[in-house]
Amino acid sequence: MEEGANVHKGDVIVRLSNPMLSLNILDSEAQLAEKQNFLRNTQVAMEQDRLTLKKEKLQLDLDVTRKQRKYEQYKKLYEEELASKEDYLQAKEDYEFAVDGRQLVVERQKQDSLYRTVQIDQMEESLHNMRQNLMLIRQRSENLNIKAPVDGQLGLLDVEIGQNIPTGGRIGQISVLSDFKVEAMIDEHYIDRVRAGLDATFERQDKNFALRVRKVFPEVRDKQFRTEFMFEGERPDNIRAGQTYYISLQLGQPVEAVLIPRGPFYQTTGGQWIFVVTPDGKKAVKRRITIGRQNPNYYEVTSGLEPGEKVITSSYETFGTAEELILK
Repeated sequence: MEEGANVHKGDVIVRLSNPMLSLNILDSEAQLAEKQNFLRNTQVAMEQDRLTLKKEKLQLDLDVTRKQRKYEQYKKLYEEELASKEDYLQAKEDYEFAVDGRQLVVERQKQDSLYRTVQIDQMEESLHNMRQNLMLIRQRSENLNIKAPVDGQLGLLDVEIGQNIPTGGRIGQISVLSDFKVEAMIDEHYIDRVRAGLDATFERQDKNFALRVRKVFPEVRDKQFRTEFMFEGERPDNIRAGQTYYISLQLGQPVEAVLIPRGPFYQTTGGQWIFVVTPDGKKAVKRRITIGRQNPNYYEVTSGLEPGEKVITSSYETFGTAEELILK
Protein backbone atom coordinates (compact mmCIF):
# COMPACT_ATOMS: atom_id res chain seq x y z
CA MET A 1 0.00 0.00 0.00
CA GLU A 2 1.49 3.33 -1.07
CA GLU A 3 0.93 6.85 0.17
CA GLY A 4 -1.92 8.56 -1.66
CA ALA A 5 -3.82 5.35 -2.32
CA ASN A 6 -7.55 5.17 -1.63
CA VAL A 7 -8.31 2.57 1.05
CA HIS A 8 -11.43 0.92 2.36
CA LYS A 9 -12.21 0.00 5.94
CA GLY A 10 -10.42 -3.26 6.78
CA ASP A 11 -7.75 -3.01 4.06
CA VAL A 12 -4.29 -4.06 5.29
CA ILE A 13 -1.93 -1.09 5.03
CA VAL A 14 1.23 -2.48 6.63
CA ARG A 15 2.19 -5.97 7.84
CA LEU A 16 4.48 -5.97 10.87
CA SER A 17 6.41 -8.89 12.34
CA ASN A 18 7.23 -9.77 15.94
CA PRO A 19 9.42 -12.88 16.37
CA MET A 20 8.94 -12.94 20.15
CA LEU A 21 5.18 -12.88 19.71
CA SER A 22 5.38 -15.78 17.25
CA LEU A 23 7.41 -17.77 19.78
CA ASN A 24 4.85 -16.98 22.47
CA ILE A 25 2.08 -18.30 20.22
CA LEU A 26 3.98 -21.54 19.54
CA ASP A 27 4.76 -21.96 23.24
CA SER A 28 1.14 -21.32 24.24
CA GLU A 29 -0.14 -23.74 21.60
CA ALA A 30 2.28 -26.43 22.84
CA GLN A 31 1.21 -25.88 26.46
CA LEU A 32 -2.45 -26.02 25.48
CA ALA A 33 -1.96 -29.27 23.53
CA GLU A 34 -0.05 -30.78 26.46
CA LYS A 35 -2.79 -29.74 28.88
CA GLN A 36 -5.50 -31.17 26.61
CA ASN A 37 -3.64 -34.49 26.36
CA PHE A 38 -3.20 -34.58 30.13
CA LEU A 39 -6.91 -33.93 30.62
CA ARG A 40 -7.85 -36.70 28.19
CA ASN A 41 -5.46 -39.14 29.88
CA THR A 42 -6.80 -38.17 33.29
CA GLN A 43 -10.38 -38.65 32.13
CA VAL A 44 -9.50 -42.08 30.71
CA ALA A 45 -7.77 -43.09 33.96
CA MET A 46 -10.70 -41.83 36.03
CA GLU A 47 -13.16 -43.75 33.85
CA GLN A 48 -11.08 -46.89 34.27
CA ASP A 49 -11.05 -46.39 38.06
CA ARG A 50 -14.81 -45.86 38.01
CA LEU A 51 -15.39 -49.09 36.08
CA THR A 52 -13.00 -50.98 38.36
CA LEU A 53 -14.88 -49.77 41.44
CA LYS A 54 -18.20 -50.62 39.82
CA LYS A 55 -16.96 -54.13 39.03
CA GLU A 56 -15.62 -54.48 42.57
CA LYS A 57 -18.98 -53.47 44.01
CA LEU A 58 -20.79 -55.98 41.78
CA GLN A 59 -18.45 -58.66 43.04
CA LEU A 60 -19.07 -57.59 46.64
CA ASP A 61 -22.84 -57.55 46.06
CA LEU A 62 -22.59 -61.17 44.91
CA ASP A 63 -20.36 -62.05 47.86
CA VAL A 64 -22.78 -60.44 50.33
CA THR A 65 -25.73 -62.29 48.77
CA ARG A 66 -23.96 -65.66 49.05
CA LYS A 67 -22.73 -65.10 52.60
CA GLN A 68 -26.15 -63.84 53.66
CA ARG A 69 -27.70 -67.04 52.32
CA LYS A 70 -25.08 -69.17 54.08
CA TYR A 71 -25.56 -67.23 57.32
CA GLU A 72 -29.34 -67.69 57.22
CA GLN A 73 -28.89 -71.44 56.57
CA TYR A 74 -26.48 -71.89 59.49
CA LYS A 75 -28.72 -69.80 61.71
CA LYS A 76 -31.67 -72.12 61.02
CA LEU A 77 -29.52 -75.24 61.49
CA TYR A 78 -28.09 -73.84 64.70
CA GLU A 79 -31.56 -73.15 66.04
CA GLU A 80 -32.50 -76.79 65.24
CA GLU A 81 -29.23 -77.95 66.84
CA LEU A 82 -28.06 -79.41 63.53
CA ALA A 83 -24.94 -77.16 63.27
CA SER A 84 -22.30 -76.16 65.74
CA LYS A 85 -22.25 -72.72 67.29
CA GLU A 86 -18.78 -72.09 65.84
CA ASP A 87 -19.98 -72.72 62.27
CA TYR A 88 -22.96 -70.41 62.91
CA LEU A 89 -20.81 -67.60 64.31
CA GLN A 90 -18.27 -67.90 61.50
CA ALA A 91 -21.04 -67.62 58.88
CA LYS A 92 -22.46 -64.59 60.70
CA GLU A 93 -19.06 -62.87 60.92
CA ASP A 94 -18.31 -63.56 57.24
CA TYR A 95 -21.66 -62.05 56.27
CA GLU A 96 -21.21 -58.91 58.41
CA PHE A 97 -17.65 -58.46 57.12
CA ALA A 98 -18.87 -58.65 53.53
CA VAL A 99 -21.60 -56.04 54.25
CA ASP A 100 -19.06 -53.65 55.83
CA GLY A 101 -16.64 -54.16 52.94
CA ARG A 102 -19.35 -53.35 50.42
CA GLN A 103 -20.25 -50.18 52.36
CA LEU A 104 -16.63 -49.03 52.18
CA VAL A 105 -16.64 -49.45 48.42
CA VAL A 106 -19.91 -47.46 48.17
CA GLU A 107 -18.37 -44.60 50.18
CA ARG A 108 -15.24 -44.77 48.06
CA GLN A 109 -17.39 -44.50 44.93
CA LYS A 110 -19.03 -41.34 46.29
CA GLN A 111 -15.71 -39.75 47.25
CA ASP A 112 -14.10 -40.62 43.92
CA SER A 113 -17.09 -39.20 42.04
CA LEU A 114 -16.81 -35.88 43.90
CA TYR A 115 -13.05 -35.80 43.43
CA ARG A 116 -13.36 -36.52 39.70
CA THR A 117 -15.95 -33.74 39.29
CA VAL A 118 -13.82 -31.15 41.12
CA GLN A 119 -10.60 -32.15 39.36
CA ILE A 120 -12.16 -32.14 35.89
CA ASP A 121 -13.83 -28.76 36.55
CA GLN A 122 -10.49 -27.31 37.63
CA MET A 123 -8.73 -28.70 34.59
CA GLU A 124 -11.50 -27.47 32.28
CA GLU A 125 -11.21 -24.00 33.81
CA SER A 126 -7.45 -24.09 33.38
CA LEU A 127 -7.92 -25.12 29.75
CA HIS A 128 -10.43 -22.32 29.24
CA ASN A 129 -7.97 -19.77 30.64
CA MET A 130 -5.22 -21.10 28.39
CA ARG A 131 -7.51 -20.88 25.35
CA GLN A 132 -8.41 -17.30 26.27
CA ASN A 133 -4.74 -16.43 26.69
CA LEU A 134 -3.92 -18.01 23.34
CA MET A 135 -6.80 -16.10 21.75
CA LEU A 136 -5.44 -12.82 23.13
CA ILE A 137 -1.95 -13.61 21.87
CA ARG A 138 -3.33 -14.47 18.43
CA GLN A 139 -5.30 -11.23 18.50
CA ARG A 140 -2.05 -9.39 19.17
CA SER A 141 -0.59 -11.23 16.20
CA GLU A 142 -3.57 -10.19 14.08
CA ASN A 143 -2.99 -6.60 15.21
CA LEU A 144 0.38 -6.77 13.47
CA ASN A 145 -1.66 -6.33 10.30
CA ILE A 146 -2.40 -2.62 10.48
CA LYS A 147 -5.77 -2.08 8.82
CA ALA A 148 -7.62 1.00 7.69
CA PRO A 149 -10.24 1.94 10.32
CA VAL A 150 -12.31 3.95 7.80
CA ASP A 151 -12.62 4.60 4.09
CA GLY A 152 -10.36 7.39 2.89
CA GLN A 153 -7.04 8.39 1.36
CA LEU A 154 -3.76 7.18 2.85
CA GLY A 155 -1.27 9.91 3.67
CA LEU A 156 1.90 10.64 5.67
CA LEU A 157 2.91 6.96 5.49
CA ASP A 158 6.30 6.76 7.19
CA VAL A 159 7.52 3.15 7.49
CA GLU A 160 10.55 1.28 6.19
CA ILE A 161 11.60 -2.37 6.16
CA GLY A 162 13.40 -3.17 9.40
CA GLN A 163 12.01 -0.16 11.23
CA ASN A 164 11.05 -0.66 14.88
CA ILE A 165 7.45 0.48 15.45
CA PRO A 166 6.57 1.06 19.14
CA THR A 167 3.14 0.16 20.48
CA GLY A 168 0.78 3.03 19.72
CA GLY A 169 3.29 4.65 17.37
CA ARG A 170 2.01 6.71 14.46
CA ILE A 171 2.85 5.49 10.97
CA GLY A 172 0.49 7.61 8.88
CA GLN A 173 -2.98 9.01 8.60
CA ILE A 174 -6.17 8.44 6.61
CA SER A 175 -8.02 11.46 5.30
CA VAL A 176 -11.76 10.86 5.21
CA LEU A 177 -12.76 12.25 1.83
CA SER A 178 -16.49 12.11 2.52
CA ASP A 179 -16.23 15.00 4.96
CA PHE A 180 -13.70 17.60 6.05
CA LYS A 181 -13.17 19.89 8.98
CA VAL A 182 -11.17 23.10 9.04
CA GLU A 183 -9.02 24.06 12.02
CA ALA A 184 -8.03 27.65 12.70
CA MET A 185 -5.82 29.35 15.28
CA ILE A 186 -7.44 32.58 16.50
CA ASP A 187 -5.97 35.35 18.62
CA GLU A 188 -6.84 35.00 22.30
CA HIS A 189 -8.39 38.48 22.17
CA TYR A 190 -11.53 36.89 20.68
CA ILE A 191 -11.81 33.87 22.95
CA ASP A 192 -14.85 35.25 24.79
CA ARG A 193 -16.67 36.06 21.56
CA VAL A 194 -16.08 32.92 19.53
CA ARG A 195 -18.60 30.16 20.23
CA ALA A 196 -20.05 27.12 18.50
CA GLY A 197 -22.61 27.93 15.82
CA LEU A 198 -21.03 31.14 14.48
CA ASP A 199 -20.97 31.47 10.70
CA ALA A 200 -17.82 31.91 8.63
CA THR A 201 -16.87 31.98 4.96
CA PHE A 202 -13.80 31.61 2.79
CA GLU A 203 -13.15 32.20 -0.88
CA ARG A 204 -11.75 29.60 -3.25
CA GLN A 205 -12.01 29.20 -7.01
CA ASP A 206 -13.84 32.58 -7.14
CA LYS A 207 -16.63 31.21 -4.98
CA ASN A 208 -17.57 31.73 -1.36
CA PHE A 209 -18.07 28.62 0.78
CA ALA A 210 -19.96 28.59 4.06
CA LEU A 211 -18.51 27.25 7.31
CA ARG A 212 -19.83 27.02 10.84
CA VAL A 213 -17.94 26.87 14.13
CA ARG A 214 -18.26 23.29 15.43
CA LYS A 215 -16.02 23.36 18.48
CA VAL A 216 -13.95 25.90 20.42
CA PHE A 217 -11.04 24.46 22.40
CA PRO A 218 -10.42 26.24 25.72
CA GLU A 219 -6.62 25.86 25.80
CA VAL A 220 -4.60 28.94 24.83
CA ARG A 221 -1.13 28.37 23.42
CA ASP A 222 1.20 31.06 22.13
CA LYS A 223 -1.63 33.57 22.64
CA GLN A 224 -3.92 31.65 20.30
CA PHE A 225 -6.75 29.16 20.73
CA ARG A 226 -7.88 26.42 18.37
CA THR A 227 -11.28 26.41 16.68
CA GLU A 228 -12.86 23.73 14.52
CA PHE A 229 -15.15 24.53 11.57
CA MET A 230 -17.43 22.30 9.49
CA PHE A 231 -18.63 22.91 5.95
CA GLU A 232 -22.21 24.02 5.49
CA GLY A 233 -23.44 22.75 2.15
CA GLU A 234 -21.12 22.74 -0.86
CA ARG A 235 -17.40 22.01 -0.49
CA PRO A 236 -14.56 23.06 -2.81
CA ASP A 237 -13.40 20.57 -5.43
CA ASN A 238 -10.06 18.78 -4.98
CA ILE A 239 -9.77 19.83 -1.36
CA ARG A 240 -6.80 18.23 0.44
CA ALA A 241 -5.77 17.74 4.03
CA GLY A 242 -3.18 20.27 5.16
CA GLN A 243 -4.23 23.05 2.78
CA THR A 244 -4.35 26.62 4.10
CA TYR A 245 -7.42 28.84 3.80
CA TYR A 246 -8.13 32.36 5.01
CA ILE A 247 -11.44 32.39 6.84
CA SER A 248 -13.73 35.32 7.51
CA LEU A 249 -15.46 34.71 10.85
CA GLN A 250 -18.53 36.82 11.60
CA LEU A 251 -18.69 37.59 15.33
CA GLY A 252 -21.88 39.64 15.05
CA GLN A 253 -24.00 41.68 12.65
CA PRO A 254 -21.90 43.87 10.30
CA VAL A 255 -21.85 47.58 11.24
CA GLU A 256 -20.14 50.61 9.73
CA ALA A 257 -17.36 52.06 11.88
CA VAL A 258 -14.34 54.34 11.69
CA LEU A 259 -11.19 52.26 12.18
CA ILE A 260 -7.57 53.25 12.65
CA PRO A 261 -4.59 50.88 12.67
CA ARG A 262 -3.08 49.96 16.00
CA GLY A 263 0.21 51.74 16.60
CA PRO A 264 2.71 53.05 19.19
CA PHE A 265 0.76 56.33 19.55
CA TYR A 266 -1.55 54.54 21.97
CA GLN A 267 1.24 54.16 24.57
CA THR A 268 1.50 57.98 24.79
CA THR A 269 -2.12 59.05 24.37
CA GLY A 270 -3.98 56.14 25.94
CA GLY A 271 -6.41 56.45 23.04
CA GLN A 272 -7.72 59.83 24.29
CA TRP A 273 -6.31 61.95 21.47
CA ILE A 274 -4.47 61.69 18.17
CA PHE A 275 -2.77 63.91 15.57
CA VAL A 276 -5.07 64.40 12.58
CA VAL A 277 -3.51 65.46 9.24
CA THR A 278 -5.11 68.55 7.69
CA PRO A 279 -6.67 68.24 4.22
CA ASP A 280 -3.71 70.04 2.58
CA GLY A 281 -1.30 67.56 4.16
CA LYS A 282 0.97 70.27 5.57
CA LYS A 283 0.08 70.01 9.25
CA ALA A 284 -1.22 67.57 11.84
CA VAL A 285 -3.46 68.89 14.63
CA LYS A 286 -4.02 67.32 18.03
CA ARG A 287 -7.63 66.20 18.47
CA ARG A 288 -9.51 64.36 21.20
CA ILE A 289 -11.05 61.04 20.22
CA THR A 290 -12.90 58.19 21.87
CA ILE A 291 -11.79 54.57 21.36
CA GLY A 292 -14.43 51.84 21.39
CA ARG A 293 -13.89 48.22 20.46
CA GLN A 294 -10.55 46.91 19.27
CA ASN A 295 -8.91 43.84 17.79
CA PRO A 296 -5.29 42.85 17.19
CA ASN A 297 -5.13 45.09 14.08
CA TYR A 298 -7.50 48.04 14.56
CA TYR A 299 -9.12 50.44 17.02
CA GLU A 300 -12.71 51.56 16.55
CA VAL A 301 -13.08 55.35 16.90
CA THR A 302 -16.56 56.22 18.12
CA SER A 303 -16.08 60.01 18.13
CA GLY A 304 -13.56 62.64 17.05
CA LEU A 305 -12.82 61.39 13.53
CA GLU A 306 -14.63 61.35 10.23
CA PRO A 307 -14.29 58.63 7.60
CA GLY A 308 -11.38 59.35 5.23
CA GLU A 309 -9.39 61.57 7.63
CA LYS A 310 -5.70 60.74 7.92
CA VAL A 311 -3.97 60.29 11.29
CA ILE A 312 -0.48 59.66 12.64
CA THR A 313 -0.23 56.31 14.49
CA SER A 314 3.56 56.13 14.96
CA SER A 315 5.29 56.91 18.27
CA TYR A 316 4.61 60.34 19.85
CA GLU A 317 7.55 60.29 22.25
CA THR A 318 9.48 62.99 20.35
CA PHE A 319 6.48 65.32 20.01
CA GLY A 320 6.45 66.43 23.65
CA THR A 321 3.49 68.71 24.44
CA ALA A 322 3.06 70.01 20.89
CA GLU A 323 -0.49 70.79 19.84
CA GLU A 324 0.35 71.02 16.15
CA LEU A 325 2.92 69.38 13.90
CA ILE A 326 4.40 70.84 10.70
CA LEU A 327 4.75 68.12 8.11
CA LYS A 328 7.48 68.24 5.49
